[in-house]
Amino acid sequence: MTNELKTLRIWIGSFMVLLALSGLTAIPAETELHFLCQVFPLGTSIGDWLDSVYLAVAETGRKYPFLLYGNDWLAFAHVVLAILFIGPYRDPVRNRWVIEFGVIACILVLPWAFIFGAMRGIPLWWRLVDCSFGVFGLVPLLIVLRKITLLENSVLKTEEDGENI
Repeated sequence: MTNELKTLRIWIGSFMVLLALSGLTAIPAETELHFLCQVFPLGTSIGDWLDSVYLAVAETGRKYPFLLYGNDWLAFAHVVLAILFIGPYRDPVRNRWVIEFGVIACILVLPWAFIFGAMRGIPLWWRLVDCSFGVFGLVPLLIVLRKITLLENSVLKTEEDGENI
């Protein structure tokens, strides 16, 4: 296996793991929010917001636990999307479209967070946190796309050189 392919697989594998883990954090949301409320005290904008969200999630969990089932499905979607990247992990050139799909999805995080966040009364600073997932996901995927292009060009050059022999 070439060094370029190893590097590509490290980037793709890391992206897959982080994508799945970021989704799985939706399942224990109440516990995570409780912890964050201890870290960010009341009286700060972050602390007040987190406390409000924690109370809403805890109350919803007690009265309407079926609504939190949506978080379980959010986690499931992240895991399934991570599995989608097995294709480019195995054969990055043939499955380049999956990486392009990921780039588009990361870009769409931005308008999605701003539009629906505003509609739901989410503070701007939290929408920026949500947008950071798209931005941080975009960086490795753009690196992978560039490396796939280099790999494609090297394969084409090798094929052309073989025809000239």
